[in-house]
Amino acid sequence: MKKRIMIDLDDVIVDQSGWIKVINDYLNSNHTIDDVKGYYIQDLVPEEKMNEYTKYFITQNIYDYCNLNKNCYEVLKELNEVYDVYICSAYVYKDDVSFSAKFLEHKFNFLYKNLPFLDPKKFIFSDDKKVIECDIKIDDKIDNLENANTKILFTCYHNKKISDEKLEENDVIRVYSWDDIKKILL
Repeated sequence: MKKRIMIDLDDVIVDQSGWIKVINDYLNSNHTIDDVKGYYIQDLVPEEKMNEYTKYFITQNIYDYCNLNKNCYEVLKELNEVYDVYICSAYVYKDDVSFSAKFLEHKFNFLYKNLPFLDPKKFIFSDDKKVIECDIKIDDKIDNLENANTKILFTCYHNKKISDEKLEENDVIRVYSWDDIKKILL
């Protein structure tokens, strides 16, 4: 029986280029991921413009502009041959919950189109990933790694400052790339 592995979409499979592009298009700015100081990229938008930005954002599909992280496709394809792979992604859009169904559709279509070797019946959309129990979890948010035997934190802009001590306390392995994942799991 294959081990079950749950892998996050945003910041693990794809980078944040779609979010940044949509924000820059709206603000007519040149922000980069290094400008983001918190968890939510849309915090780059000034508070007084947030309502108008949200109206703009829901007309966009950020996944039209997202890129797969380097070597993700190849490693994920290999993992899929060895493990029972599930993709789990949060989809409730905090700034306009009514947009969440469309956001879910965008995520599903991106996965289906760009990772055709994955079984779409194994796409899970949930904002509460702690309830999912599996052998291995790969995510960019440490809280989402609960209920896994092997916990892998994919390093990205918002989790770089998590200390080695905290990772060790929680039995979490930090990775910086899909090549690191390959070394650990393949």
